[in-house]
Amino acid sequence: MTSSERTTGYQPGTDPIDHVPGETTTMSHREILTAMSGLLLGMFVALLSSTVVTNALPRIITALHGNETGYTWVVAATLLAMTATTPLWGKLSDLISPKALVQSALVIYVAGSAVAGFSQNVGMLIAARTLQGAGAGGLMALVQVVMARIIAPRERGRYSGYLGAVFALATVTGPLVGGVIVDTSWMGWRWCFYVGVPFAILAFGVLQRTLRLPANRRDDVHIDYAGATLIVGGVSLLLIWVSLAGQEFAWGSVWTGILVPIGVILLTAAFAVEARVSEPIIPLRLFKNRTVSLASLASLFVGSSLFGVTVFLSQYFQISRGKTPTMSGIYSTPLILGMFLTSLIVGRVITRTGLWKRYLVGGGVSLVIGMALLATIRSDTNYAVIAAGMALAGIGMGATMQNLVLAVQNTVSMRDIGSASASVAFIRSLGGAIGVSALGAVLATQVTEHINTGLSKLGVSSGQSTGNSVPDPSKLPAPVAHVVESAYGIGTAWVFGISAVAALIGAFVIPFIREVPLRTTNAEPESASKAEGAGVNAATAPDGPAILIMAAETVAAAEGLEERI
Repeated sequence: MTSSERTTGYQPGTDPIDHVPGETTTMSHREILTAMSGLLLGMFVALLSSTVVTNALPRIITALHGNETGYTWVVAATLLAMTATTPLWGKLSDLISPKALVQSALVIYVAGSAVAGFSQNVGMLIAARTLQGAGAGGLMALVQVVMARIIAPRERGRYSGYLGAVFALATVTGPLVGGVIVDTSWMGWRWCFYVGVPFAILAFGVLQRTLRLPANRRDDVHIDYAGATLIVGGVSLLLIWVSLAGQEFAWGSVWTGILVPIGVILLTAAFAVEARVSEPIIPLRLFKNRTVSLASLASLFVGSSLFGVTVFLSQYFQISRGKTPTMSGIYSTPLILGMFLTSLIVGRVITRTGLWKRYLVGGGVSLVIGMALLATIRSDTNYAVIAAGMALAGIGMGATMQNLVLAVQNTVSMRDIGSASASVAFIRSLGGAIGVSALGAVLATQVTEHINTGLSKLGVSSGQSTGNSVPDPSKLPAPVAHVVESAYGIGTAWVFGISAVAALIGAFVIPFIREVPLRTTNAEPESASKAEGAGVNAATAPDGPAILIMAAETVAAAEGLEERI
């Protein structure tokens, strides 16, 4: 039986949650791709909304007279909304039709895009991006949920590769499209938000035609609105504090004394609520599973590194290197290629071998090395060094992101697939939101400090030269422009240095995840759970120099692929 004909454990016409364990049917590779086509397109839309503004954001913030804090929050607001809503989407998918939820998420995304395109100031843009993030959070979470319900874990590695490829495609095309839009005089930056709308409408129609998942309606539905509200409130207050402290108010100010205690109290209350209610947004019992706990912890730190590198690279290229938004996208290609190829090939290797841990370990090591290399950059660093750092970071992201979710899905009950998948995605997005907010604050502090120091040596007032807005070096006198470029180079190096430390923590956690053999059906994971509880590594294979093993097998797989996408 070929890989495209293997059993998936999904029975057409029945709810995949409620089918009899062990009773399976066959779906061909083409049938699975047909069912997933609308989901992949929806995921592309969600990612496009985040990446299309990456290279355009410096121009957008300048046009709306924003500052570095506004720059950070245009991105952080989207991540925060994705983070806060992901567990809710996941829980809803355990109760009602995922198809209806995906389509609802697309509608929310389109509404947010329309408002963003009409933004008159940074505050309005941040609000619109929050709405976009709520829709994108649903799309990102529900893709994983539906995959888990129709594809067995052993086969899921292959299709996770397709998700990684879509992620990479959106990540590379988004910045390029955004750059071209803002560099085209007759379009303007507002089209960065309109461009995703046709794709969202197309995804809605494709989903209607191709995705066949009957609703799993229950009469005893209880959504934990109290827990969701407390989680959103607590996380939001702490992120506001992290991003504004040191810029808008002092770290030891009254605002710190207000935001931090209230945020901690809200999260503590959320924990108490989640432990008590019958239908929690994030089932705390899931974290008794060692794989869920460790994969979630690793996802937290991988997420902070992932979003940090993608958000601040474009600002570095445009301000420190003087590149156009379009060229910034082209210069970021090594990061995307590393992510694209690794996601695609490693997913196929995992499906063929059933082994996944070595790729997580190797990916974690690669991410650390890449971030450490990027932490050495300055405004005049040789591009070859930057390209090598981006490529290694991309390889690390491609090998870890989807496979951390796969490890969790392989060990939990089918009834908990939605909540478990969304919980890992929640924690990864939380890491991204924390990372972007904290790293943005670090960047702003370092840039301000070095600009003030450099300008004082020139006898120039910083207020007269750059103000509080994101500067455009091309419009500044040459000596001042040099100071600004150097300051952003140093500040970006700090960002990547901190990201390297976060990636190192994630890489340290990953080896402690036990490798449970990937199930070949969607039957309940009884044997896997027993192996987990007994500490048995049934798929033992020496992790050894994992990054070397991963590289060798990845090359072999690339050379021996018989099927083409």
